Amino acid sequence: MAGKDNEMSRVKKNKPTPAAGKKTAKKKKGRGKRIAWALFFTAVFAIFCALAGYLFIMISGEKLLEQNQDKLTAYGTSKVYDRNGVLMGELSIQKSDPVKYEDIPELLVAAFIATEDKRFIEHNGVDIWAIGRAAVKDIMARSMVEGGSTITQQLAKNIFLTRDKTFFRKATEMSIALALERNHTKEEILEMYLNRINFGGPYYGIKAASIRYFGKSNLDDLELWEMATLAAMPKGPSRYNPLKNPDLSKERRAVVLTLMAQQGYISQEEAEEAKKVDYTYKPPESKQHYTAFIDYVMEEAEEKLNLTEDDLNVGGYQIYTTMDMNAQRAVEDEFNNPANFEESPDDQPVQGSMVIINQETGGIVAISGGRDYMRGGFNRATDSRRQPGSSLKPIVSYAPALESGEFSKDSRLSNKQQCFGNYCPRNLHGYSETISMSDAIQNSENIPAVWLLNHIGVKTGVNFAQKLGIQMTEKDMNLSLALGGMSTGTNTFEMAQAFSAFANGGQLNEAFAIKQIKDSKGKIIYENKGRNAERVMSESTAIQMTEMMQRVVQDGTGRNARISRPVAGKTGTTQSGYEGISSNRDVWFVGYTPELTAAIWMGYDQPDRQHLLKRSSSMSAAMWGKIMEKAVQGYEAKSFPSMEAETPPPEQNHELAAVTGLTGSYDEQSLSVKLSWNPVEGNGIMYRVYRKETSEAEYRRILDVSGTSMDDMSALEGLTYEYYVTAYDPATDTESERSNIVQIVAAGELPPEDPEEPDSEEIIDPDIPDDGTGGIEDPGMIDNPGNQGDQGQGGSPDQNQGPGRGNGNGGNGSGPGQGNGPGSNGPGAGDGAGGSPDGSENGGDSNTGEDTGDSVSEPEVETVPGTVVTPEQPTEPTDNP
Repeated sequence: MAGKDNEMSRVKKNKPTPAAGKKTAKKKKGRGKRIAWALFFTAVFAIFCALAGYLFIMISGEKLLEQNQDKLTAYGTSKVYDRNGVLMGELSIQKSDPVKYEDIPELLVAAFIATEDKRFIEHNGVDIWAIGRAAVKDIMARSMVEGGSTITQQLAKNIFLTRDKTFFRKATEMSIALALERNHTKEEILEMYLNRINFGGPYYGIKAASIRYFGKSNLDDLELWEMATLAAMPKGPSRYNPLKNPDLSKERRAVVLTLMAQQGYISQEEAEEAKKVDYTYKPPESKQHYTAFIDYVMEEAEEKLNLTEDDLNVGGYQIYTTMDMNAQRAVEDEFNNPANFEESPDDQPVQGSMVIINQETGGIVAISGGRDYMRGGFNRATDSRRQPGSSLKPIVSYAPALESGEFSKDSRLSNKQQCFGNYCPRNLHGYSETISMSDAIQNSENIPAVWLLNHIGVKTGVNFAQKLGIQMTEKDMNLSLALGGMSTGTNTFEMAQAFSAFANGGQLNEAFAIKQIKDSKGKIIYENKGRNAERVMSESTAIQMTEMMQRVVQDGTGRNARISRPVAGKTGTTQSGYEGISSNRDVWFVGYTPELTAAIWMGYDQPDRQHLLKRSSSMSAAMWGKIMEKAVQGYEAKSFPSMEAETPPPEQNHELAAVTGLTGSYDEQSLSVKLSWNPVEGNGIMYRVYRKETSEAEYRRILDVSGTSMDDMSALEGLTYEYYVTAYDPATDTESERSNIVQIVAAGELPPEDPEEPDSEEIIDPDIPDDGTGGIEDPGMIDNPGNQGDQGQGGSPDQNQGPGRGNGNGGNGSGPGQGNGPGSNGPGAGDGAGGSPDGSENGGDSNTGEDTGDSVSEPEVETVPGTVVTPEQPTEPTDNP
């Protein structure tokens, strides 16, 4: 019982009494009232703060607008200085007279509204929906990535020089936008906006942009596609500049036209038609200095500091650069000299670009974006992509092969005719069993470069090129890369930067143009002293590459680049890609002195059958030499480093017999010169073939072979060549006396200009239609237009009769020969006839008595190729070891 009483007492104890329940309910009710009052006062306070904030925004917006009314136009140009602190110029602003709203076409206004602010007519300066959308994106990105600005806000933003995307700056911008809407009509705001915004480079305002990009000062003359092009620019004035980036501009224009169609301003048919138009306008030439360099400085500043062109133009910055004024003027002077370029058949000129870099620091010394380059134009030095030809061989084949440790510059490489799977490259100077790496680079042979890349692996070559700053894609992963066959190509900026690693002992400094930037108050906000080198290859590899590429300039394809300083470099040529046309698309020379590295390119912007280069990379090498001779004058002369000299082997008295029995002929089927000779006794004997064209002063070694015959497929039609051969013993480094000399006349019509020996580049251009040859031009496959003999020579001017002298056409020595030569009776001319079957005898001269002035009409003469002659004064070889 006692237990039950105790149990019941515990239950009762835990049960509330009626009085206690009423007290608890009253406490809950009191707590709820306090929370309600707290929320009420909080809401009141929030509303008060909101009203106060709104009032502050209204007042501050009005005040800021009044204080900065003059800043609705640009001011405070920035200044740019060269490497010595000398003022190069100011980032001047190009403005035209303001355009009244009523003079702006409605469709042009619609293009900007549709693109920049489709709710412009509805909102009061701030678009809440746009801000909400931007807020969502900012939250998702955890940073300020979306602006949500209206046209009015963009106009307000021009009052401030800071472009930081902070909430404070955004609130200030909104306050001014609201003030603008209260004080101005929509039409006035649009008028101010279109007359104020930047349209790329120094060009401000819609009229200035219309004149710059289309040559039209009357906005009513603009076509729909032109209006859309201009409306595309505010989002990125530099990126969507039609002169600088025509493809990106066209893409953005398509977006504008689509928006205009969706919002009912134009029909879908009109939009599609306007999307198809290509931009081809070229502004009138204007002579300005340093424009290409200044444009590159602008791009670098935008990238490094997140500044806009507008910031740089009107921000009052002081920008100190790496430009060398002497070198830049040398580049501009030579690019403005028409004599340095081939003459074009029409108004599309041969173009070019060049970049010079100080390899020790990475500082860019000079830039040329093209001939007659204008501010904000297409900079071919950085924006173009062209096939580099054989100038890429050192980067993807030879240097990575040396770096692998399996090869040295003296290694023997395969040089026999061969295929690598389905890829069958060809040499232009014939073939041999092996060839030294040095000779392969000097003569720009194709087989060794491809063989090496195949041996080390394409991936190895691609990775090495990427380390040097060359942009590569998956499509470049093939053996044609060894000969410069790239999917998109490269440019002089990348090539100069890559070769600077060879010049700097295997260390690569990233190229840059800006040393320091100060703001309008003189405070340093950016600095780059350079010399942050990364080792990309061993010093041994760099030195060996330099030694081999010095031979290219001394005795190889780059002889025209020789200057008063030591030079190492590599030529590059890409052929036409059209069957039967031996002209070139691109010619390069990339080289360096111990002080500076430079790359130059020449070619047409839009190559086709009518727009190809007749000359080879000797043209670009010559211009490189002209410019660099001036550019290096401001630098102390240095020498290239070299490997420690090896102890030479003891001299041995070992004389080789001279080669005998050299004969040759021109093969019309293969369009090549075929040579053969008698062997010389000895083990491992090599034969060196020397050649000169009759207009050249010296013989040049063109090939080393192990056999007793060779084909010279680089001989050009219409020219006469002389050859001789020597024996060479690699074991004793002994070379024999020269053989007899054979003179070969390459049959065919003489070209209008003196052709030059092409480099032995062979690439696949992805833009060339497949004609069954794989896009490769083979000089040995050019159609033979027929044989042409030497021109005869008439008698003296004071004789009525004169013997004609010329080569006879006798079908390999049989049949009647015909002499050929201009006769004389004053300026008269005549044809001789009656030459011997081998063309060695003089034919009689038949005087026509007709005055032909400076021109003499002569019949074509066919000559038996392979005539062996001994020159009266033979030229001694100058490049024997």
